[in-house]
Amino acid sequence: MLTPDRGPSGSFPEDTLSVFSFQSDQAHMEARNQTPVLEFLLLGLTEDPELQPLIFSLFLSVYLVTILGNLLIILAVSSDCHLHTPMYFFLFSLSLTDICLSTSTVPKMLVNIHAEDQRISYPACITQVCSVLVFSGLETCLLSAMAYDRYVAICHPLRYAVIMSTRMCVSLTLFSLAVSILNGLIHSMLVLRLSFCTEIRIPQFFCELAQVLRLSCSDTLVHNIVIYVSTCIFAGVPVLGILFSYIHIVSSILRMPSSERMHKGFSTCGSHLSIVILFYGTGLGVYISSAVTDSPRKTAVASVMYCVVPQMLNPFIYSLRNRDMKEALRKLLCRRASLL
Repeated sequence: MLTPDRGPSGSFPEDTLSVFSFQSDQAHMEARNQTPVLEFLLLGLTEDPELQPLIFSLFLSVYLVTILGNLLIILAVSSDCHLHTPMYFFLFSLSLTDICLSTSTVPKMLVNIHAEDQRISYPACITQVCSVLVFSGLETCLLSAMAYDRYVAICHPLRYAVIMSTRMCVSLTLFSLAVSILNGLIHSMLVLRLSFCTEIRIPQFFCELAQVLRLSCSDTLVHNIVIYVSTCIFAGVPVLGILFSYIHIVSSILRMPSSERMHKGFSTCGSHLSIVILFYGTGLGVYISSAVTDSPRKTAVASVMYCVVPQMLNPFIYSLRNRDMKEALRKLLCRRASLL
């Protein structure tokens, strides 16, 4: 092994010692900065202690409304045999997904505010990252499947029962779930390979993948490529499928001879189209806000519109705009009231 030349007195030259000292300090700094992280700090929407009770009450109310509204949709679809159709099967799955997505983020935020403790353990943070990716990806897939269901119902009504069979609906849902789980696990496994610096503050109310990557001292090029590819798959493909479906739906409705049939066709798609606009509109708002602003707080507020608000409004959109759903909910509530 080569060793540096010693000076005339048998000692190392001063410049060589300075190189050794620099390399030692650099190695010490890298070792210190890449200490295994045991927990992160979720900064939430604000650090103002006077606003914390208001935020706690607001998010608790939103969460309870989300759970109650989606549970009513699930119970109504399950109990009414008239709603045992492909459209309501996908709505049942969407409501269950909304409950899981909200539960993966909001309860931890409420616990942190109540306990005045911003910490979240490293395993819990990785689990939260995986959960949000799985259920948000599943929601995009289900919205695309619901658009395809409406396309078949309006454009191919005579073949609807054959195409949208029970086996087809279950297969689409299970495939969407499998792909979403695979996407979440891939990202989680890549995060587990990262080393994190001493900065462990996440300016969000949950462990968002992009914010976690920003805290890493490791090279995230591979992970960024995977994020780009998965975004194209879980955003681009469903959006193209929804656009394809609705272009053909609108074309078929406009060719209908009766204005009454045209109105019925548009009302059939109204609820789903409202949910699509709400979900993708808020998602686009989060992307634009993160691109045009450097304020993590504004990005966190925008994330609320994507991860919390659509899940609360979905039951209202379907229950208020759908006559069959309103009738099923009325029967369900009357049945429960009679039991009491």
